[in-house]
Amino acid sequence: MTDSTEYTPPKIWTWNKENGGRFAAINRPIAGATHDKELPVGKHPFQLYSLATPNGVKVTVMLEELLTLGHSGAEYDAWMINIGEGNQFGSDFVDINPNSKIPAMMDRSGDTPTRIFESGAMLLHLAEKFDAFLPKDPAKRTECMSWLFWQMGSAPYLGGGFGHFYAYAPFKIEYCIDRFAMEVKRQLDVLDRRLADNEYLAGDEYTIADMAVWPWYGALVKGLIYEAGEFLQVHEYKNVIRWTDQISERPAVQRGRMVNRGWGEPSSQLIERHDASDFDTKTQDKVSSDA
Repeated sequence: MTDSTEYTPPKIWTWNKENGGRFAAINRPIAGATHDKELPVGKHPFQLYSLATPNGVKVTVMLEELLTLGHSGAEYDAWMINIGEGNQFGSDFVDINPNSKIPAMMDRSGDTPTRIFESGAMLLHLAEKFDAFLPKDPAKRTECMSWLFWQMGSAPYLGGGFGHFYAYAPFKIEYCIDRFAMEVKRQLDVLDRRLADNEYLAGDEYTIADMAVWPWYGALVKGLIYEAGEFLQVHEYKNVIRWTDQISERPAVQRGRMVNRGWGEPSSQLIERHDASDFDTKTQDKVSSDA
């Protein structure tokens, strides 16, 4: 082991505010708002409060795909929530998502505004509302749902597990990295075997299951998160790479990745999204410079 320090858990755990690495300043063992903060509300039916992390990208891709299909009712305003500054602990945000995680969304298309939290719930809500990207065949629908919930259950191993200990922890612990690297590679193998005989996760249809999995595992095999491609030998997963590249070519996916993104190449960023024209270069540059 690279870290031979032996740790004996105390009888009663206490919170060490200095412990937690990069996110120590915003992590805490209690829920609820830390400050009063009113969220902006735009003109469209859907109000999204998010950030272009993998979980946030799932929802913006879905909204852009719906608009591409001609569902004008899916128009949305997307407001950036800077999790590094603790925006997710503002009072209005916590009212929408008591778990204080992005994304959070309000559906204002009906008589009573409806809150939605958890990215998987948003994908399902939108798919059912617009009757899109969810197979009508019962067996295929069930397959789609299985992969959607597979992603929701497996993401903590990739993000909170491997990602944290490999990229963000204040010091490297061989056991933790080893344990989560093994699990992430097993998950990649699960995907690779499925995609060996299927174009998409639910079969021959592109669905919300693909939208949920792609921002995490697609980004991983393309070296877009954690810079761990060589470490995990992601080149081994040929079918995942094929599927990733195929989805990456979709214009709606390319737009969805940009929304609420404030890092990387300027051409890849759209801090806020309020209209389709925001993707035009002039508008994009203006929004980026105003942030």
